[in-house]
Amino acid sequence: MNKKTRILGLLATTVLAGTILAGTTVVQAQQTRLTVATVNNGDMIVMQKLSSRFEQANPDIKLDWVVLEENVLRQRVTTDIATKGGQYDVLTIGTYEVPIWAKQGWIKKFDNLSADYDVADVLKPVREGLSYEGTLYALPFYAESSMTYYRTDLVQKTGLTMPERPTYDQIKEIASKIHDPANQVYGICLRGKPGWGENMAFLSTMVNTFGGQWFDKDWNTKIESPEWKQAVSFYIDLLKNYGPPGASSNGFNENLAMFSNGQCGIWIDATVAAGMVFNPATSKVSDKLGFAQAPVASWPKGSNWLWSWALAVPESSKKEAAAKKFVTWATSKEYIKLVGETEGWVSAPPGTRASTYDNKQYVEAAPFAKFVEQAIETADPINTTKNPKSYVGVQFAGIPEFQAIGTQTGQTMAAALTGQMTVDQALKTAQSAAERAMRQAGYKK
Repeated sequence: MNKKTRILGLLATTVLAGTILAGTTVVQAQQTRLTVATVNNGDMIVMQKLSSRFEQANPDIKLDWVVLEENVLRQRVTTDIATKGGQYDVLTIGTYEVPIWAKQGWIKKFDNLSADYDVADVLKPVREGLSYEGTLYALPFYAESSMTYYRTDLVQKTGLTMPERPTYDQIKEIASKIHDPANQVYGICLRGKPGWGENMAFLSTMVNTFGGQWFDKDWNTKIESPEWKQAVSFYIDLLKNYGPPGASSNGFNENLAMFSNGQCGIWIDATVAAGMVFNPATSKVSDKLGFAQAPVASWPKGSNWLWSWALAVPESSKKEAAAKKFVTWATSKEYIKLVGETEGWVSAPPGTRASTYDNKQYVEAAPFAKFVEQAIETADPINTTKNPKSYVGVQFAGIPEFQAIGTQTGQTMAAALTGQMTVDQALKTAQSAAERAMRQAGYKK
């Protein structure tokens, strides 16, 4: 090879390398980065893990994750959406926020979904809860009601039987006989961590079934009522006498860990936990798991809640097409199948689609499947309370002011649980704060 040929070869190589680099720069410049805000629940951790599949199929989209504890997520996402901060392109929000934020024009519609997505397959209560004026504004990642979990071995030792639908008095009796703090086994675990979606999610259903409610049909606040006092007193008595120490710090994830580790005899919480506590890879009591419906007291309705963790796209996002592409992927039948095939069918996101409960692989892997489907289908956000009410929602009141009211009430209930307040003081404080908020918002003159 002569000198001239070598020079021409080097020039050609340089030009080719420059072309490749330029092409890479173009690809990188065209890549859309989406910031996804989600809660640190187990199903969302799986979504984050499997999202690499989405990125491989969509190399023009890159996902950046912000995974937060539930109360922190709600605070940050609410602040960002209200101020149009634009930090996030995909939000994890729930049945409470969707219709309120849709009315405010804060989140984008999902009104042109493809036939492959199969909207009709989404369970009707879940679909309706994520709609405003008949249009979907978020797509459900998983949905849940609430139920009772218990250790069959411990209940058997008591000589008692857990009914299919226990009363709270029966729960208390069984918990009292299971309770063995010397061996770090506690009769019952319940949410104590303050927050409208933490302790008040559970306590609201308890208030419902004891005959109480947040507001009456004329928007009068009903927190300082005999029914609330009875429910809250019963709740505190259960946790103080038969619960673990430090219960006021325990939310869904903390109680899930304790129950899965064998430290709780009874746990009343979200149906979504069923797949986690039944999975031997994540639970020491998977072979000792029993389940029943959420307990009732004097009123049979409103004891099991209705909730969906859903994915929405804020109006402030400038990346609507890419964001919606990810949301439809993460909430699709195909994604549920992907989880089933990679993580095991017992881990598939529950509660959203009829096809999941028609899937023999899922039903065989999850013996609680039909039970959970029934709990979701029968939860009624309209006819929830013994006396007529003015709001929609089982474990929350579907008004913008409730987030603040529920949060403050949760703090006072936690104070009563730790003994910083009496039950009467806590109810009076919560009642006053709620009445003030409702007056300022114009519900009451």
